Order: sequence, then C-alpha cells, then structure tokens
Amino acid sequence: MGYKIPNAQYNVAAPDSLPIRIATFQRRRMYERFVADTKVELVDTILDVGVTSDRSYSNSNYVESWYPEKRRITAVGIDDARFLVELYPGVSFIRANGLCLPFNDRSFDVVHSSAVLEHVGSVDNQIRFISECARVARKAAFLTTPNRSFPIEFHTLLPIVHWLPKRIFRRLMRRTGRHFFAEEANLNLMTAADLDKAARAALNSRQFAHKIGHVRLACLSSNLLLIVVRLQ
Repeated sequence: MGYKIPNAQYNVAAPDSLPIRIATFQRRRMYERFVADTKVELVDTILDVGVTSDRSYSNSNYVESWYPEKRRITAVGIDDARFLVELYPGVSFIRANGLCLPFNDRSFDVVHSSAVLEHVGSVDNQIRFISECARVARKAAFLTTPNRSFPIEFHTLLPIVHWLPKRIFRRLMRRTGRHFFAEEANLNLMTAADLDKAARAALNSRQFAHKIGHVRLACLSSNLLLIVVRLQ
C-alpha cells in the first residue's frame, strides 16, 4: 500500500489531539535527558540518526528544533528531510541508513536517535543499529524507544494487545486492517530486558558502558532510554 503523505502510516493521531500533546511533553523530557545523560556541550558535534520527513507533528525532529547550536547537528535518515537545512539554518542533512552509517569511527561527539529502534526490523537489525550508533560516537550515544511493557501501544493507540505473543499480535493487526504494523520490518517493540540484551550483544564491554533509563507517564515507564558511554 502506498502513502501519498510522508509518514502517514505512522500518523494515526491528529496533530492537535491529546495523544500528540502528551507525546510532545514526553519528548521534551527525553530531550532534557539526552542533554543531561550524554553531557553534550555546545561545542560538540551531534549526529541525529533517523530524522523524519514528517512536518505535521511539532515534536518531530526535536533535536533539530530545540538544540541551540544548529551548526553542530548532522541529521541522517532514509526519508528525504532536506527541508531541515532550510528550516533550521546550520543543520546538515545526509540521506543514509542507520544500519550502515557512512561515517568513520568516532566521527561525532554525541549520537542521538529517537523512536527509530523499533522500526529497523529484526532483533539482529536492532543490534546492528545500536552498534552503528555507538561506533560513530566519540563520547556517547543516546537512543529512545517505546516500552512494550507500557499498556498503550503508541503507534496504533490500542491498549494491551501488544502484550500478546508477537505472532498473535501481528495476526491481529492484519485482521484489523493494520497491515503496516503487522510487519516486523515496520514495528518491533522492545521491553527493558530486550533493550539491555540487544545492547550487550551490540557493544564491546571494554569499549563501552551502557545503562537503561526510563521516562514515565502516570508512574509507568512509557519510554526506554539507552545511554551508551565510550570508555576507550
């Protein structure tokens, strides 16, 4: 199925709806955690992996929007997001896939990626994505992903059903017309344990340390944070 509007398959909620207002609030908190947990400085270079061509949501591409030093940001994504260069003067954009970043090791001080990890496909791809983000980071990498343990699934806005075994969840998505989200390549949610396991597989413990953080909503962990710090 084709989508004439970029990212229409993800944009279930209306831009001015309560879920999007909540998402913006949560992403502001994640942005604040990004700044605090990576200790990013204004002189540091930032690679933002997985920027979107979506312009309907105010919280899309929040690093480009909120970070003050635009000229220190390089945005990367598989979407055509060249508009970021005009919208945020100083930002650079390169069209590339996060599974195979076209940069040398330690090319950027800090790497950021928001809500991309659940969309890269299989567990092997998720491991590869984490590894690539860490590889090109000189100081730290910071990745966010929705928590599968949270009772609402953010993409479909459905409660509980994503707790079913994945094969049953995908079958249910197909039967209810949500074919896009039925494909592992498009949606593969992670729990905190899944994220930690993937990070351990992706990272050389002698080179990197990592921890799993949380952003909460109504006292429950709604979003997972993977903070990676380079040791050597």
